[in-house]
Amino acid sequence: MKSLMTIIALALLAVPPARGEGSDSLQVILQRGDSCMQQYNTFEALKYYQAAFGMTDTLEVRTKLADCYYKRGNYSQTAELLKLVPEDSLSHDAFRQLANSYQKQGDTDSYIYWTEQLVNHYPMDGEMVAGLTLAYAKNEQPQRGIICGMKYSLRDSTNILVNRALADAWFMNRDFSAAAKLYDRLLAQGDSTFNTLYSAGMSYSRLDSLELAYKYLQLAFLISGMQHQGCAYRLGVICVDTQRYPEGLRYLELAKEMMRPDTTIMKAITLSQGEGYYLTQHYEEAVTAWKEHLAYNPASIATYYNIANAYAYLLKDKEQAVSYYQQFLDLARKEEKPTAQLTEMMEKAVEILEFAGKEPTGQ
Repeated sequence: MKSLMTIIALALLAVPPARGEGSDSLQVILQRGDSCMQQYNTFEALKYYQAAFGMTDTLEVRTKLADCYYKRGNYSQTAELLKLVPEDSLSHDAFRQLANSYQKQGDTDSYIYWTEQLVNHYPMDGEMVAGLTLAYAKNEQPQRGIICGMKYSLRDSTNILVNRALADAWFMNRDFSAAAKLYDRLLAQGDSTFNTLYSAGMSYSRLDSLELAYKYLQLAFLISGMQHQGCAYRLGVICVDTQRYPEGLRYLELAKEMMRPDTTIMKAITLSQGEGYYLTQHYEEAVTAWKEHLAYNPASIATYYNIANAYAYLLKDKEQAVSYYQQFLDLARKEEKPTAQLTEMMEKAVEILEFAGKEPTGQ
């Protein structure tokens, strides 16, 4: 009998008291919830905190319940609980949970609003300053992001998170010189992540500092495990531009395999491949690449002309040359306002066709 009574007593202790049982009962419930949280048992803690919240809506109970929801990934409930708390009453952790809950739900505008309020209260919270700087930039307000990051940097220019976000904001604002300087600072700080190396390379490529662009993009591509398609493509183009033709063609081939069937990217890759093969005097490969380019971009007038010239002057294939000169003319004549260069190309094509004894069609 004694054993049975002990079991019943223990069972009663495990059940949260009913609503309205008094402050002592409330504290017991909160203590049990806290104990569960210390054991990372949010499942049981949630039951106690919900019971406490049903008894009374105090700041302590609300924030404990919000914290439990947050750690369980229920960000909508976290935000609903915390957004009604006066800002001056929010702890730093609760403030961060409120802002981050909106970010995790993809609500950028609310994330920006609440992070602005947080930074006003805690201006040296570098992590949140970095998040706000980047959120502005991604929300097409890079200038505001730059102001936010620079304001922090006046007091602390060594925070890697803020420097990353500020560099990205400069990049998105198309100030590649300022971005490159910050990426260099990050690299000097030991921040050799893929994003920093890749963005540094992209910044220098926009500044036509192709050797530095090559250096950083090559390192970035290695860090990616040679799996980042955009990096492979950019590295290939820069190699071709710096006359590293065999290396560039290898990168472009890798990029093509990774990006297929992205039509937009394939247009760019096949065009660069054609140029690379042509400049290394691999004319048949150049023609093959240009033909593949036409499969993705059949309206590319200049490509027909390049293929025709390759057949006429380099591969000595008169029949193919005539065919591509005629295709070039068929497209070029549809241009309402041809440029002087295009007009000259058309005249040359007509001249070659007539010399070959072929009357250009569609005149």
